[in-house]
Amino acid sequence: MNFPGKFDVLIITLSDRASRGEYEDLSGPEVEKRISDFFELRKLKFSVKRVLIPDDPSWLGKIMEEAKDSCNIIFTTGGTGIGPRDITVDTVRKYLEKEIPGIMEFIRLKYGATYPAALLSRGVAGIAGKALVYTLPGSVKAVTEYLDEIFRTLEHTVLMQYGIDTHGSISK
Repeated sequence: MNFPGKFDVLIITLSDRASRGEYEDLSGPEVEKRISDFFELRKLKFSVKRVLIPDDPSWLGKIMEEAKDSCNIIFTTGGTGIGPRDITVDTVRKYLEKEIPGIMEFIRLKYGATYPAALLSRGVAGIAGKALVYTLPGSVKAVTEYLDEIFRTLEHTVLMQYGIDTHGSISK
């Protein structure tokens, strides 16, 4: 797999209420802002696309099927809990060829020590097709906390994904 000249990022927000217009999606724009800052700081070319869908496993599955071979990084927000409509993790996990459990386990433990409800998040990370995939909770606060930790490892994760055996930087 060739190292990308441009990173294509997809952000999928899953929320029944936001998709019906009952409130504004705040977590998807937060992911977009943070990932844009990440790539701009490293002077890397990137594009970001955001979609907002209801908590629907068939809809999410269709998007994952199409995006796993066309995107480099996929973030989801919402649907990582234990509620009856929290379908994100179960749906995304079907597409992961390699799961990367350490990052999400670390985040749950780190924030769960202060906020025990964080231990109820079932978020996963892994590789589906050519895409790195991270499932984030739906709250802006949780998105910020998760991304703080994900960004600490993202450069090295991308290098490993493309078979680059270095502890260097992806910056040009």
